[in-house]
Amino acid sequence: MLFDVTAVLTSAALGSVAEAFGVHEISRFATSVTTQDNVPQQLSLSTITLASDAIGAPPQPFIGPEPAGATSTDTIAIPDGSVEASRLLSKIALLPADEIDQFVRDNPGAIAALIGSPPQSRDVTIWWASMRNDARVALRNAAPELVGNLDGIPYLTRDLANRFVLSSTMTDLESTIATQLGRASAEKAKLQLAMLQSISNALASGVHAPGTLQSSALASNGHGAPGKGGSANAVSRTLLSLDVSGQGKAAIVVGDLNNADYVSYMVPGMFFTIEGQMVYWTDAAARLRDEQLSWLALYGDTTSTVATVAWIGYHTPNLTNVGSLDNAEEARDSLAGSIEGLQGLRAGDEPYVTIIGHSYGSTAALMALTEYEFEVDALALVGSPGSAAQSVNQLHVKNGNVYVGKAQWDPVPNSAFFGSEPGSAAYGARGFGTDGGTDPITGASMLRSFFHIEYFSPGTESLRNLALIGIGHGADVTSQ
Repeated sequence: MLFDVTAVLTSAALGSVAEAFGVHEISRFATSVTTQDNVPQQLSLSTITLASDAIGAPPQPFIGPEPAGATSTDTIAIPDGSVEASRLLSKIALLPADEIDQFVRDNPGAIAALIGSPPQSRDVTIWWASMRNDARVALRNAAPELVGNLDGIPYLTRDLANRFVLSSTMTDLESTIATQLGRASAEKAKLQLAMLQSISNALASGVHAPGTLQSSALASNGHGAPGKGGSANAVSRTLLSLDVSGQGKAAIVVGDLNNADYVSYMVPGMFFTIEGQMVYWTDAAARLRDEQLSWLALYGDTTSTVATVAWIGYHTPNLTNVGSLDNAEEARDSLAGSIEGLQGLRAGDEPYVTIIGHSYGSTAALMALTEYEFEVDALALVGSPGSAAQSVNQLHVKNGNVYVGKAQWDPVPNSAFFGSEPGSAAYGARGFGTDGGTDPITGASMLRSFFHIEYFSPGTESLRNLALIGIGHGADVTSQ
């Protein structure tokens, strides 16, 4: 039943049932569920000159349907509430750089719809390469919220655009709070500012907890420091995507997504809001990266690099809508676009890509891997309520590299609420241990994950196994 599935995730307000399953753990991370109704929409932005892109090969023409007879001051119609994406992109590509700002001002609805219904990432990559450098800079200045969220645009460019949107919106909100006479408007601005401050805090380097017990054990056993790139304490963080409205959406990369040999996307589930869990989720991504580097060093690989993505790129559900797949469909599409964008930008040098789906986020990941054509190298599911897929053979995961973990006191994996039980023998995934004990390779002690929220805790057998899955050493995961 729905209550049985979701009670383990909710707050102490649900009483002894939630407490019995350790849901109070999430309260340590300042859980705060906001809605689209209790915060204002994004405020207007001023323009700023951003650093130019490095230009490699000369731009190639973008091939797309040219809008007949259009000029820079034409207003683009939005048929049936959506943008004809390729038409709009080709229109922008044809504009002189000094006309782009006016075009964006004249067509705010079209730009917003393009963000909401983006074109395929491979088309974006071709389009961006076709644009002159001055036009790219002009578009970043005029519509940073567009450039920062189009999969297929280089990550440094997106990071610059998203950081500008973040900082300028925060500045505008602070001004609103200081000058707004209406108490309601000021309170809404405070809520939105608190959400954005969580993203700003998560981007700060060195914010995550020290390395895990497992990593410490590897170092103490004489296996050396983490591999190339060192501790995540000194590693840059990239703002991969950003939505400053409502409860917010964001994805933060720990490491270098442009060059990493191994990339792990971490997809959370219910109650993981930006305001409440962005810092925690980015810290968890940093811990995972540290763990992966330590294991690579143990295997004698000191040159491979790792990036982890703390991905909250959708509106996570709460108790009112967790029984629906609407949020999972949003996550499915956004996650697929992000990974397709990565694979497109890294064509010819694709990294080893792993998706780690937790709870409701695992359902979204399963949907993406059945309903889209892209493939990943590995999939790890923890605390999963399943999906319509009934076996690993229905998933676009190479070599059947699908792994499932479930904590001792986590009833969600046994619910099959969304149509399957990935941990069942018939599903064909490999179960991995979460109960703790002694590491069979290093001899280090491993902690047990008891509850639904403890799969990413430092020093746990679960985190150890997730790290190994993400660097292609799934053969060394411990069994259930």
